Amino acid sequence: MYKPNRKFDFYVFRILLIFFLIAFWRLNLFGQEAIEATSEELVEQPEPWWVWVFLGRLHPLMVHFPIGLLVIAGIMELAKLRTFDSKLRTGTNWLVYIGAAGSVLAVLLGLLLANSGSYAGETFEWHQWAGITTAILAVVTALLLYAINKFNKRSLIVGYRTFLMITVLGVFMAGHYGGSLTHGQDYLLSATPWAPKDEKLEGIEGGMSSADFDFASYTNETDSLSLEQQVNLNLAVRTILAHHCFQCHSSDKMEGELRLDDKELVFKGGESGKVIIPGDSKGSELVRRITLPAGHKEAMPGKGKPLGEKDIALVKLWIDKGAPWPDQAKGIFRVAPLAPRKPDLPAATNGLENPIDRLVNAYFVKNKIEWQEVVDDRTFLRRIYFDLIGLPPSEQELLKFEADASADKRAKIAQELLTKDHEYATHWTTFWNDLLRNDYTGTGYITQGRFNISPWLYQSLQNNKPYNEFAMELIDPSEESKGFIKGIAWRGAVNSSQTTAMQAAQNVSQALLGVNLKCASCHDSFVSDWKLDDAYAFANIFSEEALEINRCDIPTGKMADTRILWPELGEISKNGSVKEKSKELSTLLTKPENGRLYRTLVNRIWAQLMGRGIVAPVDEMDKKPWSQDLLDWLAVNFVEQGYDIRQLLYLITTSKTYQLPSHTIKDPSEINSESFVFKGTLKRKLTAEQFADAVSSVVDPVYTLEALKYNPFENSQAYASASPFVRAALVQNDPFLTALGRPSRENITTSREGQVTLLQAMELTNGTKLNETLVKGSKKWVAKYGNPEQLIQAIYSQSLGRKPSQKEFEIAKKLMGNKMEEESVQELLWAIVLLPEFQFIE
Repeated sequence: MYKPNRKFDFYVFRILLIFFLIAFWRLNLFGQEAIEATSEELVEQPEPWWVWVFLGRLHPLMVHFPIGLLVIAGIMELAKLRTFDSKLRTGTNWLVYIGAAGSVLAVLLGLLLANSGSYAGETFEWHQWAGITTAILAVVTALLLYAINKFNKRSLIVGYRTFLMITVLGVFMAGHYGGSLTHGQDYLLSATPWAPKDEKLEGIEGGMSSADFDFASYTNETDSLSLEQQVNLNLAVRTILAHHCFQCHSSDKMEGELRLDDKELVFKGGESGKVIIPGDSKGSELVRRITLPAGHKEAMPGKGKPLGEKDIALVKLWIDKGAPWPDQAKGIFRVAPLAPRKPDLPAATNGLENPIDRLVNAYFVKNKIEWQEVVDDRTFLRRIYFDLIGLPPSEQELLKFEADASADKRAKIAQELLTKDHEYATHWTTFWNDLLRNDYTGTGYITQGRFNISPWLYQSLQNNKPYNEFAMELIDPSEESKGFIKGIAWRGAVNSSQTTAMQAAQNVSQALLGVNLKCASCHDSFVSDWKLDDAYAFANIFSEEALEINRCDIPTGKMADTRILWPELGEISKNGSVKEKSKELSTLLTKPENGRLYRTLVNRIWAQLMGRGIVAPVDEMDKKPWSQDLLDWLAVNFVEQGYDIRQLLYLITTSKTYQLPSHTIKDPSEINSESFVFKGTLKRKLTAEQFADAVSSVVDPVYTLEALKYNPFENSQAYASASPFVRAALVQNDPFLTALGRPSRENITTSREGQVTLLQAMELTNGTKLNETLVKGSKKWVAKYGNPEQLIQAIYSQSLGRKPSQKEFEIAKKLMGNKMEEESVQELLWAIVLLPEFQFIE
């Protein structure tokens, strides 16, 4: 049995306690001051004492020591999990004690390195706090072990082992972020099959590769460059820097105090001086570094693929031509045009009269795609019912539609469904609740830090309010619609990117304009040309007091301007109230000249009906559309038709394009890729609300009026009475709807998971809500039908809109037997609602 050495334990305890106190003293001493003045501000800071710098640079050396000890200690503890007092006990104790002390020392050296080094950004913050947390966990683990050995506290063994395992996980987490700082983003995960794409390099669609660059037009050494040549040369070079240099020399990480993502800082240089001498590529340090052999300690880039010959030649050419960086420099990311554009419609051919079909036909001809035959009546009717009112057609409606011989019956059913005000408004409430992050309960409602817009939203949809008015009332809200702009007032301290003013900027830009400002709310975006000051200037519109710009939650001392994202649309009063500024903004954003607003809306509607937007993802409207003409024409036509969303839905659903057979894409990641080729609608899974309502219409109501007692509508029964059952869109979230994909709506949701998840499978096979519904429903079916054969035929007709096949009928009959037992009916109903044919829109 292990015998504790009290003298040794006493000294270990004192050493750990001293290190622990020093760590917090160090945090207090330097606090935030060490990293407040960022390179963006160009504020000169006094050089730290060389001793601190030297000790800080011991951090990478020291950090590996406790990592190894703690991981080995965890392995040894697992190896002898059955008995605490094993032969490995003494060794494990030493590893834990020394590892804990070493982790605290590593944290202290890391904090010194942070104070004197060149690290900043989110990755650095995550690494720093993961390291500090791991050190604290290691100390707690060591103290628990000390208490077990010193005072024979055997009850603490489980806690000690739990903390040790959590500490080991913390080691991996801190190591991952540390590796990302020194070896590039996602250093650890990049070697796995599920490695995330580098978001900094995603979307560099507006850039220019060296392979596409026209070197021939720049060969004359005597001629000065035209403005266009300067712009193109600068764009090509910055594209190279973005692909090869930003991971080490950007706002996220500034190795050698050098940044290459900002004009002023590029020419300022780094800790060793200027790296670019305009007109002299041979004397420029940047050229020397990029031409060193791979593996050289000073070679750039130090990580990743080295620059190719054409890339190097391009950088040299740029510098020799004076390193032009004109004010008119293009962004390296694609930026969609703002102004509306209405292309000419192609001629109608082969009976294609609908404008959508004429534009899609031009796309098909260009891409050598053959038109397919449209879907049959049953498939079409089920598709359009779910898309327009969120419900399946009844058996009677299907039979009536199939019997109709008129040529325009599909157009007539579209028109008929769009006039069902209550059903339409209830169904599309789900779409807008997700997009406007409106819900009936949840975070913010308890503390009155969140406001419901449900009555306003329902009435707006029911009355088919023109979209320009709809958007204006969201941006410049009334008391009933203010919940969108107000967002969520989170309890406690929040970071600067989560203030209500910044939430308003993020919500308006993402939901209405297809711009994601969340990156730019913290630092200059890596995935677009939006800058930190753009996000703050936009957020200032929604703030009564001028906002101070915070970079990565650190105040910069700069006050934000007040302006719209696209100043060409107009100016906002600098000193007006939020009400005055919001009113001005609502007018500027909704005018017809803002093609961005209306392209975003028609793209969202198209994605809702077709499974994929013309631009994808729908929140990134600067991405390249698969048909620019179709997107532009739809947006302008939408404005010309009075901003009428129902008219837009009618135009799409009556097109041959909408009626094409659905198809699937095997690799979901390809859906949003640039290589996507449109061939027709994608097969779509029913939303949680659609599935619940479909079950209600076939089996038994999933929700009753009791479920509406917390509903925000003034008269819940009045809203529900228009339907034979309570629609799932109107009830508060519950485990059933959550499992099927309904989001919490604390953040904007613009697309739901289209793949079946394990949680959904578990809920549908063993969930309480569905089981209770099936039990109640089986009783009604048994009471209604006299024999099994009749019941089987009725269930198939009502649930799938068709008769069972011979094989299906035989299986169902075998399941039912000769008796009408409720359990057998319940099993049959369960088997039907789990069929892909029931759960998917073909």
